[in-house]
Amino acid sequence: KQSDDLRRRKGYHISALRKILYEDFRLWLSDIAGVKLESTVDISCAKYEYTDVLLCHDDELEGRRIAFILYLVPEWQGSDGGTLDLYDADDHYQPREIVKSLTPTWNSLVFFEVSPISHHQVSEVVVEDKCRLSISGWFYGPMLERPPRYIECLSQVPHIACDEEILYEWINPIYMDMSAQANIQEQFEEKSEILLKNFFKKEKFQMVCEAISNPKIKWKRRGPANKRCYDQAEEDGFPDILAECMKLFYSEAMFLLLSNFTGLKLHFLAASDNDEKDEQKDDLEMSDENEQACSSTEKDEKSDSTLLNGNDSRGGSVLETTEKTMPTDSPQKPGVPVCRGELRRWKNGYYTLIHDTNVENTEFALDLLLNCGCEGWDEEFGGVTSYIAKGEDEELLTLCPEDNALALIYRDKETLKFVKHVNHKSINQFNKNNEGCSFWDFSFVYYE
Repeated sequence: KQSDDLRRRKGYHISALRKILYEDFRLWLSDIAGVKLESTVDISCAKYEYTDVLLCHDDELEGRRIAFILYLVPEWQGSDGGTLDLYDADDHYQPREIVKSLTPTWNSLVFFEVSPISHHQVSEVVVEDKCRLSISGWFYGPMLERPPRYIECLSQVPHIACDEEILYEWINPIYMDMSAQANIQEQFEEKSEILLKNFFKKEKFQMVCEAISNPKIKWKRRGPANKRCYDQAEEDGFPDILAECMKLFYSEAMFLLLSNFTGLKLHFLAASDNDEKDEQKDDLEMSDENEQACSSTEKDEKSDSTLLNGNDSRGGSVLETTEKTMPTDSPQKPGVPVCRGELRRWKNGYYTLIHDTNVENTEFALDLLLNCGCEGWDEEFGGVTSYIAKGEDEELLTLCPEDNALALIYRDKETLKFVKHVNHKSINQFNKNNEGCSFWDFSFVYYE
């Protein structure tokens, strides 16, 4: 929780602190940092309680040069959480790993320069009977030159050749019924999202859950911390059942099934609204051509010029059509549907963040999620996938992890998504039979 700007508060002690910061301390700090600081200072109070966290960021905003924090905490230990964690940076100015953690101490002041590599976080407070209270803010001055934003490259692949038998092996038969698929598509087109429960056959899902917990699976931490933090499974060496499951999501048959579920053009056999419009357009063009042919015939009867050029009425029409369909005017060949996907592991401390350089936010896309090992999971543990409109705080949709439920969400370029921080409550309250207090999901994104 954060207070409003303390510049407008008139209490004696706050006014006295503000006066020191604005005047003597600012001049001293300017000499120490070698930066001419302006008289403008942002100052507010922050209170962190159990499970509160401030995830990795760099504080950069126009004019900010020095950040400061004055701690007003009770007796505090590093094991209580709430540490100020400082990151180093890689060659792309992205946060790499925590290199220093500062434990809050009563009446201590911390300050650091704001720069493209000033990445830091406040770790989660994990004690229930203490409050991490501080006064913090920024001094302003000439901005540092910022390097170009690093844009990640996300690989996308077309479907793999695989017949429909794989669908019947894996998927609950009720979802293979054509009338059921039509009903699903109708609901999806109305809401742009749907949740299909008990999606896999029970025995298949059970085998997947058992295989995922295999200690031989190799996991790697995905970062950088200012965008995401979770474990991604390395597909090399997957148990056969997991390899088969990933093959299902990449398969041509799945692309076609998702087309049937959503009405999107994810396969060349799938019908779409554009096809209907094209058919209507073709009918209209045929009607126009017939009218033109009739008109040309009437002209031929009145003039010998067309006959001399060796054209009959239909010949004139063909020439006109040819002129309209020159290569420069022809419609571009539609792109091949593609996807990308991964198997992810979630546990305490993991999350994803909205970031202004996320490439995936630049295209229309169909998100697919299927969770495993989350029986008993509660929304208050975090790990919830949230969708919001760009520039808005209100949530459009939240998806709490649910076993064997396939979530499909279609989002446009103005819709952003993130996974909320998995907090300490997941350790204390989640199913104790779940080793490591973690859950998993298959996360795929499909593009028309």
